[in-house]
Amino acid sequence: MKRDMDLVRLVLMQVEEGEAPEGMSKYTEEQVLYHCGLVIEAGLVDGKVIRGNQGQIVGAVMQQLTWAGHDFLDAARNENIWKRAQEKIASIGGAWTVEILKALLLREAKNALGISPDL
Repeated sequence: MKRDMDLVRLVLMQVEEGEAPEGMSKYTEEQVLYHCGLVIEAGLVDGKVIRGNQGQIVGAVMQQLTWAGHDFLDAARNENIWKRAQEKIASIGGAWTVEILKALLLREAKNALGISPDL
């Protein structure tokens, strides 16, 4: 299964708010569970993955966002900034690593606030 950064963002919002955000319903349970495992593995959420006999993820217990999870979500929360970062990545055909995406989100947020990107 491919990583979907939109779903990563939604999973983080769900952990923070305690309920599924708008847009989450378009994903299958398998997709959501896979991405729950990814955010736990990435250190964005404190939690534990529950695996079935074949090693597949059958559940996840997510307790809270980590510091890194809060930082990422704070950078990704604004819909306009999120879309601009997505467009920038799509325009160059680049990969969506969390680090690259977070750097782009921070840059877009600084631009929106009128802060020099060098700061």
